[in-house]
Amino acid sequence: MLPQIIFWLLAAGAIIASAMVVLPVGARNPLYGALSLVVSFFFVAGIFVLLLAHTMAVLQILVYAGAIMVLFIFVIMLLNLSPSELGEEKKTVAKGIGAAAALLIGAKLVTAVEASTKLPDPRPLSANFGTLDAIGDALFRDYLVPFELTGVLLLVAVIGAVILAKRSLS
Repeated sequence: MLPQIIFWLLAAGAIIASAMVVLPVGARNPLYGALSLVVSFFFVAGIFVLLLAHTMAVLQILVYAGAIMVLFIFVIMLLNLSPSELGEEKKTVAKGIGAAAALLIGAKLVTAVEASTKLPDPRPLSANFGTLDAIGDALFRDYLVPFELTGVLLLVAVIGAVILAKRSLS
């Protein structure tokens, strides 16, 4: 019973922190959104610990909450957007479509959770579940192309941040 309570607390925290990324919380500062995303990553790491995937929890904190979010925060700080550059908040058709899509996804999530209670018991985990060997094997055999594309995407993001920073300094 206690693991379920902890799971629901972590899940609620992750959902609330993730919602704070896209909702205008306090001032409309992008840095607040990035910091809310870091908090969300820590909640997700806690869920990984509950799943006994300790390696994934550590990787979640080191890679996402650490390295990638530092890159995002550097880009946000390099851009140094003032409130006047952010502009006034406007209600657009795209935001309405986004809200409708969020409600649709939420309804689908509720039906998926209800359907999951009717599934048979899961098969037992293998002895090497969550180990570095199993993760490395899956990452470099089954998911090598997405792994490499992620590296290229991060490289392009860094180059773009440098170009934008040089342009604004000139």
